[in-house]
Amino acid sequence: MSQTVDRALSILPLLAEGPADLGQVADRLGVHKSTALRLLRTLHEHGLVHRQADQRYRLGARLFALAQEAAENLDVREIAHPHLVELNEKCGHTVHLAVHEENEVLYIDKVESRYPVRMYSRIGKPVAITVAAVAKLLLADLPEAERRTLAATLDYPRYTARSTPDATAFLAELAKVREQGWATDLGGHEESINCVAAPVRGADGRAVAAMSVSAPNVVVSAEELLTLLPLVRRTADAISREYSGSPPTKEA
Repeated sequence: MSQTVDRALSILPLLAEGPADLGQVADRLGVHKSTALRLLRTLHEHGLVHRQADQRYRLGARLFALAQEAAENLDVREIAHPHLVELNEKCGHTVHLAVHEENEVLYIDKVESRYPVRMYSRIGKPVAITVAAVAKLLLADLPEAERRTLAATLDYPRYTARSTPDATAFLAELAKVREQGWATDLGGHEESINCVAAPVRGADGRAVAAMSVSAPNVVVSAEELLTLLPLVRRTADAISREYSGSPPTKEA
């Protein structure tokens, strides 16, 4: 039974590449055409594949409907929270999760630092969009035209001497973040607070959220905080795999 299920599921990635006929499916699976036909008929009955007029098979509309329904019911905060707690236990610093909604970047989860000096951020509160590391990640993921339009509409408060001064600098920072795949805020919002962040991505590769680790200078220096970047990125990748339904990576 498990072999039958495995073979049936193996048909779906093949058809994702484009329509295929019975012979192509049988060849890919390494089975007789009669076996491939039985599998295709079962998938067809459930709406997961569709037979075209030219007798080739393609992915069925039911598959896309299920994928859309699943995506709409995913709660990235619920999936991410245990990972955020684990990261906090390892490093001890404040951990945030943020999303981009209606032209704002909002914190949707927070795990407090174990140190006495804590941050005043709150769940549901917008971040400082022109300097926050999580905001840079989420906005860097937008198409270029949207990034330029947004940058032109923003104000650029000078929170500190390190704050982003204008749209040109902001777009340059977003381009850098987009290329490197992570972001920082090293005293851009508050002189004494530093932050490193990484994106949480869905199955389509787009950033659905961003997570960060933040700490004040009195607890850890910016250079020391940056050493946590690999751990932050691994945590974000783990959340991304679980959110998108990707199989876990195998340990070497």
